[in-house]
Amino acid sequence: MKVAFVLGTTAGGTLRHVQMLAAGAAVRGVPAVVCGPADHRLDFRFGEPEFVDQSGDTFPGDVRVYEGLGPAHPGAAPVTFETVQFGDRPSVRDGLAVLRLRQVLARHQPDVVHAHGLRAGALAALALTLATRPSRAALPLVVTVHNAPPAGGVNATVYQGLQSLAARSAAVVLCVSGDLEDRMRRAGARDVRRALVPPYTPAATAQDPDTAPASPDTVRQELGAGDRPLILAVGRLAPQKDFGTLIEAARGWQDRSPVPLLAIAGSGPQQAELTAAAAPLGGSVVLLGQRSDVPSLLAAADLFVLPSRWEGQPLILQEALRAARPIVATRVGGTPDLTGEDAAVLVPPQDPAALTAAVVRVLDDGVLATRLAEAAEARARTLPSPNTAVEAALTIYRELAAEPQPLPS
Repeated sequence: MKVAFVLGTTAGGTLRHVQMLAAGAAVRGVPAVVCGPADHRLDFRFGEPEFVDQSGDTFPGDVRVYEGLGPAHPGAAPVTFETVQFGDRPSVRDGLAVLRLRQVLARHQPDVVHAHGLRAGALAALALTLATRPSRAALPLVVTVHNAPPAGGVNATVYQGLQSLAARSAAVVLCVSGDLEDRMRRAGARDVRRALVPPYTPAATAQDPDTAPASPDTVRQELGAGDRPLILAVGRLAPQKDFGTLIEAARGWQDRSPVPLLAIAGSGPQQAELTAAAAPLGGSVVLLGQRSDVPSLLAAADLFVLPSRWEGQPLILQEALRAARPIVATRVGGTPDLTGEDAAVLVPPQDPAALTAAVVRVLDDGVLATRLAEAAEARARTLPSPNTAVEAALTIYRELAAEPQPLPS
């Protein structure tokens, strides 16, 4: 069996998920081709150069990328990257991407195509109508929906069309949350299932294993927290994550003594806007920029906050659960599925007053904070591992590859 992954312009969790699936397939002897923008080529360098261990066995790429996905073995398969240049947003240039994807699929002859995102799914569906094999009615298409489409504006209309095309063309649609499952069923998907998206960091990009993580006291000293409560948020500085509402909520605890320190780790297009919003609060809100030591930050934090307008299976929330942190989060998307009602205080989105009240409640109630931390640790034990997620995907691939697929309607 051979799998083709289609990846649009993306980063963060979606990129890590495709890296996990490609590497996990490779160590199980399943060749993969990843089709995506040139900027992602270095993210999938599993096939070169070859790695030879002391026994003389040869493996594709740097064997460290396979940590956590099972040991590499002599039957490990290559992962190939093919450039398919998607633009930043839907445009007429996507037609060129469809033609290029058609050529790649015709050359590599995969047994299953797995596209990630509505746009990648729709463009893959168009390419597949032009790239059928004589021996099969059509290549089976799997589409994973990682995010909700825009709710308004011109892009909302475009994405509604992409959603319909992806839903009706896919043999299986995988969704990261229940609300997306309902949406894709309404759009005409015939087989909708829950995606498993656990945290995964390729060892080649992980922190140096020889470097011990900083202690919580060291991190707190670096941030200037001292004895103040340390509230941590992590994510891309983009509207979906809604750190603006969190900074507004921070105004509501400025009269506390000592004033808590809110630290926000991440980078993104709202950097300047959020910096300006935080300025009147002085040193009680700090924007840390992109950090590679998030586990150390979590270990040092008294409270983790996720103020997003929407989430699927947020990787940072899973990391906070594994770190056994008290959590305050918005009741959106797949967040309640991860936390349940016991491992987080859940509040409405875009409500700074509710966010302030929840944070203050946890800071003031040590019994509640302990109960949340213990529940987070318990929930973490139920989260899927990368191995579980890879095996689940491969089961679907084998299922579809064994059955002739109808042409997309």
